[in-house]
Amino acid sequence: MTTLNDNNPRLSPRSDSLVSTGSTSGESGVITLLDRLNPVARLLLAMLLAAPALMTLDWVSASIMLGLELIIFTIAGSGLAGMFRRLFPIAIVAAIASVSMALYGRPGGHVFASWWLITISQRSLLLALAVFLRILALALAAITLLGRVDPTLMADGLAQIVRLPARFVLGTLAGVRLTGLLANDWRSLALARRARGLGDSGAVRRWASMAFALLVSALRRASTLATAMEVRGFTTDNARRRTWARSSRLSWADAVGLVITLAVDTASILAAVWAGTFWLIWAGAPS
Repeated sequence: MTTLNDNNPRLSPRSDSLVSTGSTSGESGVITLLDRLNPVARLLLAMLLAAPALMTLDWVSASIMLGLELIIFTIAGSGLAGMFRRLFPIAIVAAIASVSMALYGRPGGHVFASWWLITISQRSLLLALAVFLRILALALAAITLLGRVDPTLMADGLAQIVRLPARFVLGTLAGVRLTGLLANDWRSLALARRARGLGDSGAVRRWASMAFALLVSALRRASTLATAMEVRGFTTDNARRRTWARSSRLSWADAVGLVITLAVDTASILAAVWAGTFWLIWAGAPS
């Protein structure tokens, strides 16, 4: 598939290895075991890892899931420091959600404190812990598996393996490739207004005018991109018989990743059942 960005890292001398792995290498330039997974397989694994956390609300399964993810991702080449750094802002959000669950969750067991609508009980604290761990487990799987996937390779996999419509895939890829330009446009607008003496007062009015200017710029760029894609053959008729410059295939590494993911899901659910904390979210909380 013809890339929409000339500054493609896969045109470097390391292109062969990057095409076979399915994602760009990490910050250190070393290709990890996770990079050998097909982008479509990484998306599937992230969805499978999220399944137990979305099925049951208990701290045992969430803690087992989070612990196994940390161990497996570390062995696969993701550094602990990098994972903790990416999880830090999400941990703040998870802490806020868990506090609200601890204060206003369904009471049960021993009541530690109660005042008006606030009831801190044994059950609400366990639910708060479960919410905190679930958010971290879901975020860690999504960030680690999907954080550094090349959008072009993901589009190749979605079109060739999942068989999504090529026109939809290519249009989405074009939009993703141009998303990073919005931040540069916003920065340029701010600098231009400051150079003209318009950036020191009226924060709300300045933000509204810059947002409108950015919207106009984005619409103009989208129209230009649509015209360019039509001229280069990205039409509905051509999309039905499109060929691809790079083939996207599943490998033995994807099969190993699937087996490990299913083992992690099974271990977390069985641990919750053994501990007596497992309960389906849609079935209601146990008494």
